[in-house]
Formats: sequence, C-alpha cells, structure tokens
Amino acid sequence: MNIYIQIAYLVSSVLFIIGIKKLNKTSEARKGNQLSAVGMLIAILATVVQVEAITLVDILICMVVGGAIGLYIAYKVEMTQMPEMVALFNGFGGLASVAVASSDYWLKTQEKMVDVDIITAISIILSVFIGGITFTGSLVAWGKLSGKVNGNAITFKGQHPLNLILFIVSVVLSVFAVMYQVDPTYIVGLVVISFLLGILTVIPIGGADMPVVISLLNSYSGMAACTTGFVLNNNVLIVAGALVGASGIILTNIMCKAMNRSLISVLLGGFGATSGGGPTAEGSDIVVKEVGVEEAAMLFDSASSVIVVPGYGMAVAQAQHIIRELSEQCEKRNIDFRFAIHPVAGRMPGHMNVLLAEANVPYDKLIEMDEINDDFANTDLVFIVGANDVVNPAARSNPQSPIYGMPILNADKARTVIVSKRSMGKGYAGVENELFGYPNCLMLFGDAKQTITKVVGELKDM
Repeated sequence: MNIYIQIAYLVSSVLFIIGIKKLNKTSEARKGNQLSAVGMLIAILATVVQVEAITLVDILICMVVGGAIGLYIAYKVEMTQMPEMVALFNGFGGLASVAVASSDYWLKTQEKMVDVDIITAISIILSVFIGGITFTGSLVAWGKLSGKVNGNAITFKGQHPLNLILFIVSVVLSVFAVMYQVDPTYIVGLVVISFLLGILTVIPIGGADMPVVISLLNSYSGMAACTTGFVLNNNVLIVAGALVGASGIILTNIMCKAMNRSLISVLLGGFGATSGGGPTAEGSDIVVKEVGVEEAAMLFDSASSVIVVPGYGMAVAQAQHIIRELSEQCEKRNIDFRFAIHPVAGRMPGHMNVLLAEANVPYDKLIEMDEINDDFANTDLVFIVGANDVVNPAARSNPQSPIYGMPILNADKARTVIVSKRSMGKGYAGVENELFGYPNCLMLFGDAKQTITKVVGELKDM
C-alpha cells in the first residue's frame, strides 16, 4: 500500500508543478488551477487512507462540510472582496500549520512521553513560528483591506526594537522547547509571541503596500506548510509548501520592484519608509477639465487606438462588463483596443486580470506594463478607469513624493487622456495625481459603470 501512496504523492506533486507553470499565462491559468485542484484531491485521498485516529466516514463528512463552505464563499464573495478572501485563506493556512505542529509536539512529548528528534523538533518550531505570524498578520491584512482596521501605517515609538526583542525571546523559547520537551510552557509561549509578531509586523505597513503584503503572507503560508510536511514526514506537503513559498517570495520581489519598495523593509514590517499616508497639501492647485458623455463618445469614435488602464475603482463600480461592451463598439470601428495592466493595480497581484477575464475580455488584450509602456506615446486615447497612483507622473518627476521612483504606466504621454472617477479623491498613497491637471487630460466624473454605459449608448447611436 505504501508504494501506491508514494506514487499518488508523486503524481500530485507533478500536477502542482504543472499547474503553477500554467498560472504564468492568463490564457492557461484556469486549466492550471484545475490541474492543481486535481493534484490536491489525489493528495488528500492518499493521505486519508493512512489515517487511523478517526473513521473514514468522519473524514468524508469533514470534506463535504469544508467543500460546502468553500463553495458558498466562492459564490458569495464579490470580485472586489477577493483580496480580503486571499488574505483570510493565507491566515487559515498558517493557523493549520500551528495546529498540526503543536498537536504533534503535544502528542509525542506529553502523551507518548517520547523524545522528538532534533530535525522534527526544529521543523515543529518553524511551523509554529512562521504559521503564527502568518495567521495574525493575515488577519490584520484582511482588516486593512476590508476597512475594519485603519489602512494607514500604524506606528509607535520603539516599535522595531520591540519586534527585535520579541524575535530574540522567540529564539530563546525555541531552544528551550527543544532542550526541555517535557515542559509545554516554552512551545505555548512561542505560539503567543508568533501571534503578537504577526500583528506588529503588518500594522506599520500602509494600504498602498497591501499587494506586497498579501504576496509575502502567501509565501509565509507555503513555508509553514513545508515545515509541517517535515513534521509529518509527508512528501507532498513538503513539495506543495516549497512551491507556494518560493513562488510567493518571487512574486513579492516583483511587487516590490513594481512599487519601488525594499523587500527587506517589508520583511521587517515596514522598517524604514512606510506608505499609505503620504504628505498632502492643505489645498489643491490642480485645475482639471471635465468632459461630458457625448464628447467622450466622440473622442472614442474618432480615435484609431485606445488603451484602457483599469484600477481598483473599476472593481468597486463593477464596470468590467460594460468596458467589454465599449471595447466591442470600438473594435467594430476598427479601433485598436487594448488594456494596460500594472503589476499592483487593485489590491492584490493579478486583480485586474481576474476581473477582466470574468467579463470575457480576450487574454491577448491584457498587456503587461513593460510590454505596453512604449506604446502610450503613439496612442490616440487612454481611458483610465479607477486607477490613480499607477499613472501618477509624480513618480517620475517629484523626488518629495512618497511614490517617487515607482514604475508607472506612461498614460500621460498619450495624445488624449480621459479619467473616469467618482471624485478628485486621492489614491492609496494619499497624494494628488498630477496627471489630472495636464492639458491633455479630461475628467469624466461619476460612477464608472453608469457613465461608461452612457458612453456606449452614445456610440451605438452614432
């Protein structure tokens, strides 16, 4: 039986690797997700047949209940709430690692009264420590994204020295937990400190950096799962955790570059410069020019090339479907119509890709920043829908700006720019957008879904 279980784990691991590889391309992402899900099902079934503590019926009941909860959440959660859901999933993964590792430690040291070997003991310590940070850190991230926790950077005097002290204490507790395994006090203390560190390392990170935080916590959940695999001597858990941990840290690094952030500062909980509440002026000297629905429709009708820059405002307005209709109207007029996707547009990596894919926008129309940035200068019309910081020229021209040095989409270089916004509100970074005052920029105020619906209506009548 053991050989068949190992073969099943091998098949699962291969499916995980292929699935993650396919997630690299938007056109294959759905299939990659399905392959990974099949791999996980195989791994679960292979593990279930080895369980002796509870009956198969109990396990199946748990699977059905868990599956029903997941299905309910999948249908209920709005696309705008996807980042919060991802944050919670990361947190639950971390909590699972804490629960499994600590219970294995308790079973061996308190009930069976046997010594845990050094490799397993270190794996337990890492599972508890990383998993605990992931759990509470993800809860804070969820709170910031959902508005239940202040989205600005929350700091206090002595915050970083306190984190350092807690880390040193956790190391000491870890050593004692290995040396004096019969005393559960040390492992309990480590759990408490890991929970506290998770909170303290995420609260000083502002809302503007949430895409980076989500990627990092995703990596943490993978690393916690990997170490838990060593605790249980489960090969497929080691492979799956390593894949998630490695891909998460790579994505975190990509996000940091896209936002001109230091990976070290994020790892240390906002050490150094934080964002989410940059300096703002008392009054704005930006003079904007408004455009009406009819004039906007005429500009679309007369353009030969259009680039849409989506942002979180599009997600809030649920305007992705009407934008697809806008693209269809433009393409009927032989207008080159594409979407420029900034790596951190929205509140999590790939947020805009998911929204537009939901609206059946062709994958080949979604162009990444590096591939499309040089095309803006030769574009007739750029339509910005709910994006702000990712098109702010201050990132290039204003050294005093909190977003200075952040790579942005060169929307301001187009012949004409139309910005769809509810108001002149600032973006996540808390700074005004210089683009709004540029001579080639026109503001289309109002709910994006409603105003674009009117624009599409005008185009149909032309």
